Amino acid sequence: MYSVYCFVHLSIQEYLAALFVHFRYINTGENSLNPSISKDSNLHQLHKSAVSMALESKNGHFDLFLRFLLGISLESNQKILPCLLGGNSGNLQSCEKTIKYIKKELEKNPSAERAINLFHCLNELNDTTLVEEIQNYLRSGSPMDTELSPDQCSALAYVLLMSTDVLEDFDLSAYNSTAAGRRRLLPVLKFCKRACYNKLGETGVKLLCDSLKASSTLQVLGDCNLTGSCCEGLASLLIHPLLTLKELQLRGNDLGDSGVELLCRALQEPSCQLQRLRLSGCRVTEKGCASLASALQSNPLYLTELDLSYNHPGDLGLELLSAAQKVSKLETLM
Repeated sequence: MYSVYCFVHLSIQEYLAALFVHFRYINTGENSLNPSISKDSNLHQLHKSAVSMALESKNGHFDLFLRFLLGISLESNQKILPCLLGGNSGNLQSCEKTIKYIKKELEKNPSAERAINLFHCLNELNDTTLVEEIQNYLRSGSPMDTELSPDQCSALAYVLLMSTDVLEDFDLSAYNSTAAGRRRLLPVLKFCKRACYNKLGETGVKLLCDSLKASSTLQVLGDCNLTGSCCEGLASLLIHPLLTLKELQLRGNDLGDSGVELLCRALQEPSCQLQRLRLSGCRVTEKGCASLASALQSNPLYLTELDLSYNHPGDLGLELLSAAQKVSKLETLM
């Protein structure tokens, strides 16, 4: 009969799992994460197995486990539990190899979230060289003068996320980088209040929407260089129960009626609590206005501002929207 343990907080379970893997390696030489590796392998091989496992996880399931495992490997931390970890099991050379290996992985193309976790791992191994490099870059006061590589963008995201200051606004265009680098900065958007003038495009919006569904403090999203096909991801986001977004600024984007119709699938749902929607100059015609009017009638409780300036609603479109305004909380119709 096996004993079963329940942990109130997941971090306790992750710590004990890391402790077991390290303890087993120290006492038997076995790599519990990859049993096919020879028992004569060094600590670095164990670390590589753990890093690979964490990077392959799409939901970050092994992120915390990896941080604990690397932290336990430091000799300074092993002195706290000498009876379990021994005094010299944290081979300094192995840890240095692991640091180099993590930096090489950062140069590849991990997801933005996994890349940030790798910086947490470097921090556990007491390596802050990339972070210090970015801090010096920020202090220089001329961010557009230097093009940031993707791994430097991950370091920037890590620094911004670890800051104790509340990030009110975040503008990706303020940093000189490639599209791949800007994607590494996407996790920052969900922890700011306003994200505007970020040229996300279709791929960036999809990644951002997936990220925002986990948790977010974002309240305003605007001017992100979108097309109608991006609206499907935005629609799924608008009805997500964890969403805090109150204002969606889509002005000047090439959405068309098809994009607006996709948004209206979310707007008509009671779970959508968006308050302000700006669709100025989005090529909306009578057909799109009919969809918006229908959505307002189905879900009349939340939307208070609707900006349709510089569009082509036609007389019928205006008539339908005016009728919907009378039975909803819509206060401002432009």
